Amino acid sequence: MNDQQRQQNYDDMVKRLSPKSEKPFSLLKAFVVGGLICTLGQGFKDLALQVLRLDQEGASLFCSFCLIFLSALLTGLGVYDRLGKFAGAGSIVPITGFANSIVSPAMEFKREGFVTGVGAKMFVVAGPVLVYGISTSVAVGLLYYVLGLLGG
Repeated sequence: MNDQQRQQNYDDMVKRLSPKSEKPFSLLKAFVVGGLICTLGQGFKDLALQVLRLDQEGASLFCSFCLIFLSALLTGLGVYDRLGKFAGAGSIVPITGFANSIVSPAMEFKREGFVTGVGAKMFVVAGPVLVYGISTSVAVGLLYYVLGLLGG
């Protein structure tokens, strides 16, 4: 059996054994859940503006705080994992997904202690995102600065 036949056999096996995706339904679930999370965030912001009488900046901070707190709490209670299984990418709206990505490893490694477990492992998932995000923003900022010097 040559390499091409092996590859074809492998491809056939993967197609046969892979679970069938219901893409339209999965996309709809992700869209609805992501939209509901964003709507909840807008509700928190409106509450802060109208009831608590905060300014725009304070209302945005209040909204962020509430979404982070709720996603961390729901992760700790195991609810966010079920939401993620149901909604897929719809559950990882940036702020709630980020909070989940920090709390999950922290909970997983808490038995190893607060320093070597929680402290060392809580950024296992989110750490690379932070490193590359910050590094990219610094690189783009330097490029913008240099181009500004050359152009003006």
